Amino acid sequence: MVKSNTISSEYVYPFRFEPVYKDYIWGGDRIPRYFHRDVPSGIYAESWEIADHPDGMSVVTNGSLAGQTLRDILKAHGPQIVGPGRGYGQFPLLIKLIDSRERLSVQVHPDDETARRLASEPKTEMWYMLDPEPGAQVYAGLKKGVGQSQFEEALAAQKLEELLAPVKVRQGDAVFIPGGRVHAIDAGCLLLEIQQNSNTTYRVYDWGRVGADGKPRPLHLREALVATHWEDSFPTKVEPRRLDSIGLNAHWEILSTAYFRLERFELKEPLPLSTELRRFNALFVSHGSVRIEWQASFEDLAFGSSCLVPAALGNYLLTPTAPAAEILRITAPDLPV
Repeated sequence: MVKSNTISSEYVYPFRFEPVYKDYIWGGDRIPRYFHRDVPSGIYAESWEIADHPDGMSVVTNGSLAGQTLRDILKAHGPQIVGPGRGYGQFPLLIKLIDSRERLSVQVHPDDETARRLASEPKTEMWYMLDPEPGAQVYAGLKKGVGQSQFEEALAAQKLEELLAPVKVRQGDAVFIPGGRVHAIDAGCLLLEIQQNSNTTYRVYDWGRVGADGKPRPLHLREALVATHWEDSFPTKVEPRRLDSIGLNAHWEILSTAYFRLERFELKEPLPLSTELRRFNALFVSHGSVRIEWQASFEDLAFGSSCLVPAALGNYLLTPTAPAAEILRITAPDLPV
């Protein structure tokens, strides 16, 4: 572990953010109920936990930078927040909670190359299942051998579901959705989504649903057909890899991609971690509660809360404050030197 960071700065501390809630028509209210959040009654389809996007912007709620947006602090302190050598105009990831009271539309996102061609934002993502209902499933990709003509015929006949690849999910499962993979979240899923910083969605099929205005929601068939990978060979359901324990704390790598890495730590005792002064650490408390300590300061993180540890912080300590505490850590890959 690197030596403790000695930068004396009011802006180097773990940032807490105000969630950005979305009331999409398919959403429910499990996010506030499950995570004990005190919010008005209503639809909470998504909670954008860490977001730097025109469609939703995180605002700091703690410390000396409270009231500033994530974009503000990146502009002022980019290298200290995300790590040296990265672009500081925009945070690279979007991290959100999703509650699907109803199934989401069948959709596809562009990969990097297709996004350039279509002048849109690329989006590779993953889902980590926090509390899916018994029997819950998602659709991840098309069944083997499905090509564009068969896909278009099924769309015209309103039989697209027959071509989708269903994946049964349980708590702790992870599903990978690279750009170009047709997908849909079915009803009954409460999950954490980690993705490139993008809000591009090409909606293919919406199950005959109408929006709040009583009209069908727009589809994006032309773009979707361009973006879809008809030869999709990426694995779908992720197999976590157990790493060496840190003391009594189990350590799992859930998924590592070109855009993000997700790890899970099961805390039995205090857990020393570090940004190594070169990469941000985004944390989500998926079970129990923890205290994060750095230098001579601390912050208590309740069940279902998130924080962003800036790269310049260096070493920090996570101490479980409730039984069976579990932390998810999201980082971005190191850049070539």
